[in-house]
Amino acid sequence: MARAQFSAESTRSGEFVRQPNRFTGRVTPHSTSPEGGGPDEADRWPLEAGRYRLIWCRACPWAHRARIVRGLLGLDEVISLGTVDPIRDERGWRFALDPDGFDPVLGIGFLSDAYLATDPDYTGRVTVPALVDTRTGRVVTNDYPQLTLDFSTEWRRFHKPGAPDLYPVELRPELDALMAEIHRDVNNGVYRCGFATSQEAYDEAYRALFARLDALSERLAGQRYLMGDRITEADVRLFTTLVRFDVAYHGHFKCNRQKLTEMPVLWAYARDLFQTPGFGETVDFDHIKRHYYATHEMINPSRIVPLGPDLSGWTTPHARG
Repeated sequence: MARAQFSAESTRSGEFVRQPNRFTGRVTPHSTSPEGGGPDEADRWPLEAGRYRLIWCRACPWAHRARIVRGLLGLDEVISLGTVDPIRDERGWRFALDPDGFDPVLGIGFLSDAYLATDPDYTGRVTVPALVDTRTGRVVTNDYPQLTLDFSTEWRRFHKPGAPDLYPVELRPELDALMAEIHRDVNNGVYRCGFATSQEAYDEAYRALFARLDALSERLAGQRYLMGDRITEADVRLFTTLVRFDVAYHGHFKCNRQKLTEMPVLWAYARDLFQTPGFGETVDFDHIKRHYYATHEMINPSRIVPLGPDLSGWTTPHARG
């Protein structure tokens, strides 16, 4: 069996099983802590503008979701943003993009510093996104699925006028089921392909991935967005995988039945979102390619970053308006 990129997250049968999220605190107006206080007994932090900092990486699809949702809802001035370098070494995500290599607000050089300040015994993989309390330097949450839902619900008092409702109450049962399928087979499915260490595990993940993409293509053939005529959280989650598909997953993770550009409905849908304010301007294809090809040495030992593919198609008409 091949060596695993992340041995702690690989089963004996060669399947990649993503680690659970360690920090699951929530910022909410329902916290019983006073303004400026820490979490209450239910790990609920007080809702305050300007207090929390979102740490993301332009390369990471999970973090990319949070960046998009934060912008769509108008939370840019309410939640500050820190960006880590796309190249992650054995010490994890680093603030190499900032002057002197330190986040200017948190004063740390590595995101792991905040993790260890929160849990000195933490030994798992340090992940983005992470919402960090600037008062204490502690990680509030790295629970990426809940984080963006909370931006839509718990942070509502700070939304800009006319902000979209990305998680409408009446659609939540269907949305939750759809997003669970997308997560299992697509968002995490590409990783299950790429990080598989047995042929059987890879084959299973590959088949599930493309079966789900075919089903989503059929769904989108008759409607503009996943839930009809409005953008929801589900579209954000699918987009951040699709926008990385041809530049990383098709080759690097062996998700190569077809390129996104060879799936007409999904390609038009992805371009539609890319050209929507709040989406395309948050995409950095250079960071995406350098992260995947230069940090997974078990998959790409040479760490050579490909020059392609041609990205000019992203701004061509999509005919889905």
